[in-house]
Amino acid sequence: MCGIAGIIGTGDCAREVAVALQALQHRGQDSSGIGSVCGEEFPLVHKLGLVGQSYGAEDMAHLPGPLAIGHVRYPTVGRGLLRDAQPFFHRQPGLLMAHNGNFINVREMQEVLREDSIHLLSQCDVEPAMCLFALEMMRRRRRDHTLEDALAALDATFTRAAGAFSILVALKLDGIPTLMAVRDPNGIRPLVWGQGNGSFTVASESVALDAVGAHLEGDVAPGEAVFFRRDQEPIRRTWRRGEAAPCIFEFIYFARPDSTMNGRSVYGMRQDLGRELARAWAQKKLSADLVVPIPDTARPSAAAVAEELHIPFREGFIKNRYSGRTFIMASPGERQNALRLKLNPIASEFRDRRVLVVDDSIVRGTTLSRTIHLIREQGPREIHLAIYSPPVLYPCYYGIDMSTREELAAPRFVESATEGFLSEAEQRRLEHNLAARLGLDSLTYLPGEALRRVHPGGCCAACFEGRYPLPVSDERRRWIEEDRRCVVQRELLF
Repeated sequence: MCGIAGIIGTGDCAREVAVALQALQHRGQDSSGIGSVCGEEFPLVHKLGLVGQSYGAEDMAHLPGPLAIGHVRYPTVGRGLLRDAQPFFHRQPGLLMAHNGNFINVREMQEVLREDSIHLLSQCDVEPAMCLFALEMMRRRRRDHTLEDALAALDATFTRAAGAFSILVALKLDGIPTLMAVRDPNGIRPLVWGQGNGSFTVASESVALDAVGAHLEGDVAPGEAVFFRRDQEPIRRTWRRGEAAPCIFEFIYFARPDSTMNGRSVYGMRQDLGRELARAWAQKKLSADLVVPIPDTARPSAAAVAEELHIPFREGFIKNRYSGRTFIMASPGERQNALRLKLNPIASEFRDRRVLVVDDSIVRGTTLSRTIHLIREQGPREIHLAIYSPPVLYPCYYGIDMSTREELAAPRFVESATEGFLSEAEQRRLEHNLAARLGLDSLTYLPGEALRRVHPGGCCAACFEGRYPLPVSDERRRWIEEDRRCVVQRELLF
């Protein structure tokens, strides 16, 4: 998962992009980059680490111009190296490109490029997509490219490049600096836009717009390309139609709660999920003295659980604000060390009490296992865990870093692997067995039908039910899984 932001307006926009990227820092911590369009030049700066600690006045002076795009990254294809940092630059016809998501046919794109003797500089999956787009642009004309050229090149490119993506491109079209925003036909990855202070801003989440004083206007629609130019109305074109399937895991975990995506409040959806989770927990006739969230993602849902069950809500952990998100850290050692720094329990809230702990999901289970051990050390009478999502049973090939089934905790306790949400009986068996493994008094997952009630429209819930809106062949799956296995040695819970 990554974050992207682009701004076109008056003045030097790179400074505002840097601010927007800080609002998206939760989406990637490995590296970042900012590029701008200034006359005929495309200056570009890449950094490792956090945005707020990486860019200084000298960097901003190197990035003038009324159009800039930026990116924060954690790798789901390739490595966490500086050479893989985005945006990427292509000399012909002169463009910058950054994306959020995952291309599922990188090797096939590489083969196509080799036919034109095009060699790649990184292992990042957006670079071959950018090269294909640039190649298609140059095939249409050698210079003075138009908006129609870009649309035609876009369509030709994505007959060869498959995946879930939101893309920003900074280039000149019709002789005018243009910010092009593109979303895949299923709209799996989010992309919003707004305006304010004489500029247009496009970003992965609305919090980036808030940070730069832009008013949210809406989403880039699935299969839509929107062209932004200074002092002009956006030009919106549908380049390919598909069935909308926005990623539900964005709402459950990745997005900031103060974001609005696909017309819905993330905070409000997490509250709704919490209310449904409370009803599922109440059916078990269990009791608890207090509800405690695993900060920060679970707070809205935990508060809703407490309200619905009429159980006091308490903060049982103090979070170190300077630690990163453990899920998006590459190695087991990083996650373990970060957890020690990230959460510190308030012993008095746990001691001799029956505690209902609320969290967003169980993916690998390693971080959660250590958190439960931390709670157990505080002397509670009982530990009950409630998860406001269904069991994660299938890999994600669309940009969430859980690309192999072997690293997931829940499938080890499920006998069948048929598509669809688990039946009530299957889920109860999973909850019982996984609770025993984790040392819990009980475990409750959100039922699949409850998720559908909260989000009745189309969405991608492939990680829960195994139905992939964009088909992934066995060969492509093997390549994605091999790539991730080569990057890090996964730590498995069992």
